[in-house]
Amino acid sequence: MAGQPIVYVELASSNPAAAGKFFGQLFGWSLQHEPAFDYHMFRTESGPGGGLVQADGKQHDAGDALVYVGVDDIDATLAQAEALGGKTIQPKMEIPGTGWMAILTEPGGGRVALYTEMQRS
Repeated sequence: MAGQPIVYVELASSNPAAAGKFFGQLFGWSLQHEPAFDYHMFRTESGPGGGLVQADGKQHDAGDALVYVGVDDIDATLAQAEALGGKTIQPKMEIPGTGWMAILTEPGGGRVALYTEMQRS
């Protein structure tokens, strides 16, 4: 994946449903709710879409944003990040029907997620 683009953004809120409604009205984003995971997603006309996650004070604090970067090989990117002083905090895991993701921190502690889309034949 040339240039490793930002492909998705997750925003943490104490009320993801209300945040989705707010952003939908404010910016005209289209919204979708996945009831099986109680996950609220948004789409923009240009740029990456994203999701709204529940702020829980542990993994997500209200106001946090997690950027997903598209990569061709998550395992190789995690290995390179660790060689550069980063740390894997969420190993590669499948997002059913979509692709794979992992989360790393840079040496200063900032989090970034990696994403590889599932290849469809």
